[in-house]
Amino acid sequence: MDPEGKKPRIGRRKAAGMGDNSAGRGYLDGQLLIAMPVMGDPRFERSVIYLCAHSSEGAMGIIVNRPAGSIDFPELLVQLDIIKKADQIKLPENAESMKVLKGGPVDTGRGFVLHSSDFFIKDATLKIDDGICLTATVDILKAIAKGAGPKHAILALGYAGWAPGQLENEIQDNGWLHCDADPDLVFGSDVEEKYLRALRKIGIDPGMLSNEAGHA
Repeated sequence: MDPEGKKPRIGRRKAAGMGDNSAGRGYLDGQLLIAMPVMGDPRFERSVIYLCAHSSEGAMGIIVNRPAGSIDFPELLVQLDIIKKADQIKLPENAESMKVLKGGPVDTGRGFVLHSSDFFIKDATLKIDDGICLTATVDILKAIAKGAGPKHAILALGYAGWAPGQLENEIQDNGWLHCDADPDLVFGSDVEEKYLRALRKIGIDPGMLSNEAGHA
């Protein structure tokens, strides 16, 4: 939940830092960032981040392996007045089981839905790659509650943001590894296992990592 105690909200505008998709110009849109032990920032320790936008103006991503813990999706729908409390038991299965995550330290009172590309809202949904989109309006939550939403989705409260050149510097300093996104890593239910799975995906034995700077 928002450390300032705000009610989570879903905006009707695109997330900060999200411009045109810049894939193909040396940027990492649609890739996964995997935190290295040398990272040194407790907010991102052992985090796996799906990078939604990356350009000369900076970067924006969603942490996909950190549960919000204090709230589940049906409760959030009640808080946002999308459903009545009595209707929680009538939700479709994918709504009942949808994960609510801590998406990052920025704007933690806002909700961002990463979802499969079988759902799209004109002027609200950002297509990141062929399989994954981002929507930050309450309409997608209403659709999920009615069973008309995307097949796969996670809701994140807040996001991770980088100033121009900041992410590139952190990667150069061995703070992050990156690899192609795996939809199962993004949407999978085994949230606590995603970090180890992401490392293994790129051929790294987690036991070989140390806190010393250097390439893995």
